[in-house]
Amino acid sequence: MGRHHSKLLNNLERMRIQAGLTQQELSESAEVSRKSINAIENGVYVPSTVLSLKIARTLGCKVEDLFQLPN
Repeated sequence: MGRHHSKLLNNLERMRIQAGLTQQELSESAEVSRKSINAIENGVYVPSTVLSLKIARTLGCKVEDLFQLPN
């Protein structure tokens, strides 16, 4: 698993890299700042449902592929 917030595990960085995108490219597609993408990847920020859906759409995956609840 990637870095995680205490309430959310995430694979965003791995999935973004697999898609061949930079943080900047992903942020432009999701209409947020690059700092927001960085904060999500580092487990500092938990994204909203709308932002999660935008990111998943850009990466061609399901939200559940990116983010999971801890056990």
